[in-house]
Amino acid sequence: MMFYRPESRLARCAAWLARLTLWAGPFAGVLQLLLLGLLIFSLSRAGLMAWQWTRVSATGIPGEMLVQGVRADLILLGYLIVLPVVLAPLLAYQKTLRVWKMFNVVWGTVALVLIIFMELSTPQFIMQFDIRPNRLFIEYLSYPTEVIATLWHGFRIALVLGIVFTVLLGTTIYKLLKAASVDITTWRPLPLLLLWPLLVLLVAFQIRSTMAHRPANPSMFALTGDAMVNSLIINSPWSVLDAYSAMSHEANSSEIYGKYPREKVIPTVKSAPWLRDLQFTSAELPTLHKQEAVMKRERPLNLVIVLEESLGATFVQSLGGLPVTPELEKLKQDGWWFEQLYATGTRSVRGIEAVVAGYPPTPARSVVKLSLSQQNFYTLAAGLGKQGYHTEFVYGGEAHFDNMRGFFTGNGFQKVVDRRDMNPVFEGSWGASDEDLFNKSLERLKTLHDSGKPFFSLIFSSSNHEPFQFPDGRITLHDKEKQTVNNAVKYADYALGRFIAEAKKQDYWKDTVFLIVADHDNRVYGDSLVPINKFHIPGLILGADVKPKTITTIASQIDLAPTLLSLMGVSSEHPMIGRDLARDSDTPGRALIQFDNYFAWLEGSSATILRPGQAPLLGNYDAATGVLTTGGVPDAALVDKAMSHVVLPSILYREQRYKLPPTR
Repeated sequence: MMFYRPESRLARCAAWLARLTLWAGPFAGVLQLLLLGLLIFSLSRAGLMAWQWTRVSATGIPGEMLVQGVRADLILLGYLIVLPVVLAPLLAYQKTLRVWKMFNVVWGTVALVLIIFMELSTPQFIMQFDIRPNRLFIEYLSYPTEVIATLWHGFRIALVLGIVFTVLLGTTIYKLLKAASVDITTWRPLPLLLLWPLLVLLVAFQIRSTMAHRPANPSMFALTGDAMVNSLIINSPWSVLDAYSAMSHEANSSEIYGKYPREKVIPTVKSAPWLRDLQFTSAELPTLHKQEAVMKRERPLNLVIVLEESLGATFVQSLGGLPVTPELEKLKQDGWWFEQLYATGTRSVRGIEAVVAGYPPTPARSVVKLSLSQQNFYTLAAGLGKQGYHTEFVYGGEAHFDNMRGFFTGNGFQKVVDRRDMNPVFEGSWGASDEDLFNKSLERLKTLHDSGKPFFSLIFSSSNHEPFQFPDGRITLHDKEKQTVNNAVKYADYALGRFIAEAKKQDYWKDTVFLIVADHDNRVYGDSLVPINKFHIPGLILGADVKPKTITTIASQIDLAPTLLSLMGVSSEHPMIGRDLARDSDTPGRALIQFDNYFAWLEGSSATILRPGQAPLLGNYDAATGVLTTGGVPDAALVDKAMSHVVLPSILYREQRYKLPPTR
């Protein structure tokens, strides 16, 4: 048999690959894809493990990670070889040999380039989200303009190098596979057709990867208590494909935690102390109830919510973080300061649904982006609008991002003000700077006040976002290099301080309640299964006649909206299950936390963690140190609370029951 004469390193590799797969005959291309795919995945995984060696070695299972990683890689590669295996009986013959060879070369090149691209994208994604690419990777692809601008301004070198390496390696792989295909031979029709069913069964088992009742899935590779380390065991293409598959079933997303009796959900949720004695008013809308405001007012107050991008407790010194928010530290003396407030998720839209709609988190995408919640879904704007409020959203970027404009305009926000309505002095990748945003907001608030109608304004900042662009000369830099997260936070804090200082001078200050709260922390990471400490965020309510007070109990973002209504003097009917802290802020609270596919119910120091495909896990969280230790089985009552609160929002969304009743 004549082999390709090795005249270069690439030619020698091609000759080696051809010899190694010669026995596979018409399936040599399939085998070559398998071998090269395993090699790329293994090298990538080894590199990632070496990079994160401190956390990997702490698990004590690096060898098992490599072995199980190969198993995970075979599953993904099994999907990639399905098409050539299925087409083999149609094309793998002598008369169509050239077509068959070219198909294998092109298909193999495309598949391997996809693998290389995803693995090259992984380190930067881990640096940002402390986990392999997942559903967030898909969601961001929906906004190419913002993503490209962010990558270009914040990660230009990584972007250019990634593209160059992908193109170079793709070209090399094409040449390698083409050279290695010169000796692909065919079998006679009868042996090919006899062996083909066996090969199909082998590929099916390769994808299934187990004889158990259910096929293998990423949760089977969650071998440690560190979510990031678990993600290293699988590969990035499979992580993203699994997330995409889950997104197609997200209306039933909470079912990933196992079956739970529906008849237990509503009674368990309603048994919370702050809901137990309320008047629920609709059998069709199970959480709809009447809330009487603690503050009785002749004229209800206005509301302004300032949602601060990525401003977690990480950046607040009095909450255990860095000293980069001096303005916020000063302002906390003027109002209600939350010491143990927790975000529900890791994305802005998750914070929006919790703060603006009082909606609990699920493993699915936020309702801001889901189809069934684009109209007739409860928000503060929808409720206040029915009471005569003017409602609007002010954002320095493009309001279409993350489908915010669609969700807001469909659910009660009467006006949207974004970048197109501003003439910013400074503009970054994500739009107008926070100073420009707040200047526009001050202009809008004066206009609203002069109209004589009560108003609700949601203001969403964006300067604290990669690539961390902000004007010069505003702050004393915390870090020597300008474009860092710490400096961006300090600038955001500076702009916030100026905004509140100016608002205090206006006539509407005495008639308006202001909430300052983060949507989530900047980066959610850690060696815990659920890094609860990275969900800790600042929250401050001030303005009008709000007296200084420290809220020490555990609170969730979903508690803020009911509390605000009570302080404003707005008695209303709504479906929110959050706690009115104006009525009771001394008894123990709880937090609901969604981290990737894990859900944590935090109550005191006890954390009940729900895991897909696995039994609930008991954790103990030390708020002082931010350390979560896991082990043991949680109490049945805690599991009921966790399951009921994660199943309920899926039911309400799927059946469209999170809304106000028709006007009577």
